Amino acid sequence: MLVKLRESTLFGQLAKFGITGVFTALIDWSLTMVLQAFGVNRQLAKAGGWAAGTTVAYLVNAKWTFQVAVTRSSAIAVALLYLSTFAVQNLLYWVLDSPLQSLGLSGMLKDTVAFVIAQGVATITNFVFQRVVIFRD
Repeated sequence: MLVKLRESTLFGQLAKFGITGVFTALIDWSLTMVLQAFGVNRQLAKAGGWAAGTTVAYLVNAKWTFQVAVTRSSAIAVALLYLSTFAVQNLLYWVLDSPLQSLGLSGMLKDTVAFVIAQGVATITNFVFQRVVIFRD
């Protein structure tokens, strides 16, 4: 079920981007945690989850959030944006490991807190760049 929001407004796009982000972050988080549970290295597991989540996010955001055609040029632009925010996101996920352990967090809780912080930074960056640069009217 797609939510009907005013497509061209900042609020409408932000709401759709947020809904899409929650859905695709769940894909990313779920796959990351499953891969880690199967013994995949923490950073590689994060990369696998990210790849699945961002692919779905691009397709849904292009069609639903920004209502534009999926084109080669937009796919390349979004891929470059996502790769740069992935680097920041993965760096944050790695850097937060020790401080969160110092706060007494461990295991899946620690990884989930690190995931949410890193994902939040990436989500804000991705929305601004996609709205202002890639999918601008």
